[in-house]
Amino acid sequence: FAAFSGTGKTTLLTQTIPILKHHGVRIGLIKHSHHNFQIDQPGKDSFRLREAGASPVMLVSTHRRAIITEISPEQEPRLDDQLKLLDQSELDLILVEGFKAEQFPKIELHRPSLNKPLLYPNDPNIIAIASDCTLETPDYLIQLDINQPEIIADFILNQFMRSV
Repeated sequence: FAAFSGTGKTTLLTQTIPILKHHGVRIGLIKHSHHNFQIDQPGKDSFRLREAGASPVMLVSTHRRAIITEISPEQEPRLDDQLKLLDQSELDLILVEGFKAEQFPKIELHRPSLNKPLLYPNDPNIIAIASDCTLETPDYLIQLDINQPEIIADFILNQFMRSV
């Protein structure tokens, strides 16, 4: 999903993912953030070990696993590099939130009320636009209702999961 901040990418994904899971799709997700973030907390052992210079640091429990790796802030992370880090043998589909400038099939989210330009005229990788109103677009560009995650899930299933 590609869109400007505040368009509702995460909200739509949290609505669409359960529908895809109901169809038996094993889903991974890569989310790009323009902000620095912490998944461990100051004072916790993992934080202290990372601050001491260990990278990567892997946190493992009976419920989940996280790998924390420091990356250079001088270069924007590339999607291809992130994809290599996922065990794709356990996944049917990898959804991507963000990475607007990267080359991969995208559903653009657009809300005219936010007064942001459409991405599709400058990005040939946009295969559909999900919006809260009908837009003037070329016939080849599929339009989806951003408020109907079932329709967006069906589009994803038909486009990428023909065997499911």
